[in-house]
Amino acid sequence: MTEKSPKTAVLLINLGSPDEPTASALKPYLREFLSDRRVVDLNPIFWQTLLNLVILPRRSPKSAARYVQVWMKEGAPLKVYTDRIADKLRQRFQQKAVDADVFVGMRYGNPSQVEVFKTIHNEHGFDRVLVLPLYPQYSSSTTASVFDAVSKAMQQMKSHPKVRFIRDYHTHLLYIKALADQIRDQWAKVGPLGKKGRLMLSFHGMPVRYCEEGDPYPKQVRETTDLLIQELGVDPSKVVLSYQSRFGKEEWLKPYSDETARHLAREGVERLDVICPGFHTDCLETIEEIGLELKETWFKAGGKVFHYIPCLNDSEASVSLVEKIVEEELLHWPE
Repeated sequence: MTEKSPKTAVLLINLGSPDEPTASALKPYLREFLSDRRVVDLNPIFWQTLLNLVILPRRSPKSAARYVQVWMKEGAPLKVYTDRIADKLRQRFQQKAVDADVFVGMRYGNPSQVEVFKTIHNEHGFDRVLVLPLYPQYSSSTTASVFDAVSKAMQQMKSHPKVRFIRDYHTHLLYIKALADQIRDQWAKVGPLGKKGRLMLSFHGMPVRYCEEGDPYPKQVRETTDLLIQELGVDPSKVVLSYQSRFGKEEWLKPYSDETARHLAREGVERLDVICPGFHTDCLETIEEIGLELKETWFKAGGKVFHYIPCLNDSEASVSLVEKIVEEELLHWPE
């Protein structure tokens, strides 16, 4: 980019985390998250009553205890890894003299993406903002919610910058290769799957109703899965697609990860390697729900070997992927 190019801010958005692993910190975080109509679209009067009187009092202490198990010295894993990606990306831009800076916002919790977006223009004076949600697959309950929050921020501003959104990157060549390399690195350490091993791709779940109403998420999940199998060059029968993190009584996308693990173990599969391609960074849903809970489920069902394969996090491949996505968008953004 030339010196005359508009100042561009790259805003990396992730889901968010509580400020600390305590019930008092979890309560406002969960309230904000579960009050988003993109996440839960039940009748608001009924839902808010249930949420505030039943769910938050019960779930906040339980969630806090789970966060204690994954909390890092610097804070919640999701925020720590997102901040590291931003720092490394900022350094690369400085080395390459790219006229752009990098900011981090969280859809729920701190730093609030709405406040960060306002600050980018009002206080830092950026003319353009490129918004990159760190969700590889588009979903109305994640990506669309990010877009809603940006729109809300602009409604509250007297003047706002030009904005460009990145919708998804579920088929990006560097994303698929980075996932494949992450898996290959694991296999190089612990050995190949073998005849009685399976690779599970566990994606975050979604109510089936959302998909029936037009959400493309399961289609994009399938496309990612097919490309990853092709890149790995493995027998498709050795790879299992499943969905985790279901909530409530409504039917969610199947097969469920926990039920699939039990079935595989009972069918004589001895080893299960699990990766979560729908999460760019590790978080509670990957480290605790998969790395600890699913692992326990697997062994209780009779499985013998379990490996959790970490997300891309702030690896070189991860930062290169984000850098490439941003550069591609900036290249096609007319001055």
